[in-house]
Amino acid sequence: MERTYEISGLNATFSYPIWKTAEIEETFLELAEQWRRETGMMSLVTKMSMHPAYQRIIGMGQAVVPLILRELEQEPDHWFWALQAITGANPVESEQRGRLKQMAEAWIQWGRENGYRWQAGTV
Repeated sequence: MERTYEISGLNATFSYPIWKTAEIEETFLELAEQWRRETGMMSLVTKMSMHPAYQRIIGMGQAVVPLILRELEQEPDHWFWALQAITGANPVESEQRGRLKQMAEAWIQWGRENGYRWQAGTV
């Protein structure tokens, strides 16, 4: 999955890759699929969350939050650790913990209330 990125020349002190939206989504989907495939039989959320593909998704930062929320809306899964790591938020109430669908709904509502936008199948 080797890519060439444009480098920002606006600030000579800090240069970093500028990803196009399509590249972000493509990379996210590839990593999410790898994560699902390689952790599908795991039952420990901690181990699932430490998977290298999951950690790379977290490393992609704010840009993937709408993509994760879209995933949660389509099919709830263990994206909560990533969302909390990226955003610093945790909208899940104590009585919702352990209830995948309720946790997903709490995050989806939080996302909408905090200005994140996504559409089914596209961001």
